[in-house]
Amino acid sequence: MSTSTISAPTTIGIGGTVREYLWSWEGQQLPIVYETLGKGAPILLLPAFSTVSTRSEMRGLADLLSSQFQVVALDWPGFGRSPRLPLNYQPTLYQQFLQDFVRNVFDTPVAIVAAGHAAGYAMQLAQQQPPVLSRIVLAAPTWRGPFPTMMGKQQGWFATLRNVVRSPILGQALYKLNTTESFISLMYRRHVYVEPDSLSPTRLEQKLQTAHQPGARFAPAAFVTGGLDPVNHRDDFLAWFQPLPLPVMVVIGEQAPPKSKEEMEAMANVPGVQTVRLPGSLGLHEEYADAVGAAILQFLMGE
Repeated sequence: MSTSTISAPTTIGIGGTVREYLWSWEGQQLPIVYETLGKGAPILLLPAFSTVSTRSEMRGLADLLSSQFQVVALDWPGFGRSPRLPLNYQPTLYQQFLQDFVRNVFDTPVAIVAAGHAAGYAMQLAQQQPPVLSRIVLAAPTWRGPFPTMMGKQQGWFATLRNVVRSPILGQALYKLNTTESFISLMYRRHVYVEPDSLSPTRLEQKLQTAHQPGARFAPAAFVTGGLDPVNHRDDFLAWFQPLPLPVMVVIGEQAPPKSKEEMEAMANVPGVQTVRLPGSLGLHEEYADAVGAAILQFLMGE
């Protein structure tokens, strides 16, 4: 493992110092991109998994939180500006990555703000190694990928589709159909943002660039088809909350899709979990960063 500082366009990321964390997985060296901003006790920002997942979606939170803390935001393996290799993206890869990253990058307990699907990986780490963390915030948390959420359990069919998307010609064609400007706009306005103006032309262009990088389809295909779901059942997910290994706050988007919101409310009902309900949907950490950041600051500072 090693880290190094690199240069990056100022329009990408959270506006801090960009570094690479060299991580080894199954004999391959992966230079994982992360970024630091501010000084103080550390906070790790984990972006949501999605076709357009990138640390840039955490920029609003980073701006606010870096006034009191040292903020670290990363691009998950297979997403953002990190390598998009044709690996077998699976939960064990992300579980091991997060464990290694926290152990090697931080020398004091770190708070985690996990958006969307990152929630399960943060909670699993908290149960396995609670001393390395201080507090956890789950922003619009989920544990099921989009297809399993919409269509239920169809593991065999989803795995077949995942393999098709990985194929060189047909897979790239299918992926392209699901990353057109019109399709991404529709999904964001229907499930991710609440305000129509939140998906500005500049923001949309940045998301399209993220989705169209070479090799971009591999990890998103795994996520969409449920291949990155850390568990298969709600009870298994909630088991990571019982007992709570450390203070946990769940931020629920009041306009989140009904099935996703039902899962968020199940987490909120666990004894000891602090809950905040704010305007927003699955992308509330980006769209309503000021309100989410204010709630996080209050929680982290013990007020």
